Amino acid sequence: MGGPRRDYLRDKEGARDLVMERLAHFNQHYNLKWGRVAIRNQRSRWGSCSKQGNLNFNYRIAHLPPHLQDYLVVHEMCHLREHNHSRAFWSLVAETIPSYATCRRELRKAVRS
Repeated sequence: MGGPRRDYLRDKEGARDLVMERLAHFNQHYNLKWGRVAIRNQRSRWGSCSKQGNLNFNYRIAHLPPHLQDYLVVHEMCHLREHNHSRAFWSLVAETIPSYATCRRELRKAVRS
């Protein structure tokens, strides 16, 4: 018994390690500052960035292929600078994830399956 909650508790720290490592990697390029990094058990979101600069990621990020993990980390990082999905935001994402449009489509399919 336990199901999703058990999975969350089992995978949370691995997801945190992954996210922290990828944040450090991509921050060599972006040089951004963030507050708290939380790993959550969310049903409908992969990640979010608060106006206060806190980053949240779904623990299921650990179950995605590496290129989608990187896309999610970069996507939320870029919200630290651009709090929207404007052209400037996508241009910032494309600096390190030029295939971001393909990643978005793959992620949408992963959510449905």
